[in-house]
Amino acid sequence: MNSAYTNMAIDEAVLIARIKGKAPNTLRFYGWSPSAVSIGRFQNIHQEVHFENCKAYGVDVVRRISGGGAVYHDIEDEITYSVVMKRENDKAADVLKAYRYICNGLIEASRSLGINAEYHIGGERQCPNISVGRKKISGSSQANRKGVILQHGTFLLKIDFAKMFSFLRTPWNKDKADIVAIAERKITSIMDELGTEVSKKRVYEILVKGFEKALNIDMVEEGLTNYELDTSRRLFKEKFATRKWNFEGKI
Repeated sequence: MNSAYTNMAIDEAVLIARIKGKAPNTLRFYGWSPSAVSIGRFQNIHQEVHFENCKAYGVDVVRRISGGGAVYHDIEDEITYSVVMKRENDKAADVLKAYRYICNGLIEASRSLGINAEYHIGGERQCPNISVGRKKISGSSQANRKGVILQHGTFLLKIDFAKMFSFLRTPWNKDKADIVAIAERKITSIMDELGTEVSKKRVYEILVKGFEKALNIDMVEEGLTNYELDTSRRLFKEKFATRKWNFEGKI
């Protein structure tokens, strides 16, 4: 569990390390402490976030290097994954192929849990996601540099919509009760689908097996390298923890 600024710094550090050949293809799982909102690389923070509410409740707000929309990351109710890999495999030859290839790991994990999830491509401006009956259970976004992909996203254990929309703004000009009703028709979670809670530990284990099966690989558990740690500390200080990056998208 890390702060939002540390999490995003580590993701970019692993991406840089892979580009430089200092790290292998990497799958990482992580959580957020405290809870956080992340916004897409090109979003306007004032349009996407109830910033004063975030500040009042100690919720981090960070800008990602990937695209996509604003996301609320709960300290308890979500697992976040990131995959950093070279675009060597024909199955990841372009952006949409890479999304499908990586998202297959989430689909396999969902099915192991007893949830019939499917790959779903949304509108022109939306990133592909994993859905159950047209409700999103996992959203992802990508950054691509020098033939290396960073894809990261959520896997929702359960959802408190009222809490979520205390921190996220929406394009819907409605009161919170109506916003929650709309969201309940668009988003789901493991608990909503199964009708019971599943331990985070079990979901982690199932996710690892799902990615191993989908990507036809055997995972080797390792910590971050010294290069990745040093790079992440620099990025934390110079980029992700700065107001200029988070509010203006500049460093």
